[in-house]
Amino acid sequence: MKRNTVLKILPPILALLMLNQITTGIFRFDISKEVFGFAHRGVGLLLGLVALLHLVMNWSWVKTSYFKKKPKGR
Repeated sequence: MKRNTVLKILPPILALLMLNQITTGIFRFDISKEVFGFAHRGVGLLLGLVALLHLVMNWSWVKTSYFKKKPKGR
């Protein structure tokens, strides 16, 4: 799969995983412990992995945006 295709797919996946975390967090007392364990904790791990992949794939943008070289005169 091409890099640009992956970069178009990752943000919606991240959004869905974050929505899952918010929803299961809000309704944690209304769902069983087994469902909560999978849907919140398990999917939370997947969210972390996908977020890490997203960061790795966008590292060049992060470097240019946050780690700019300072001019020598300052």
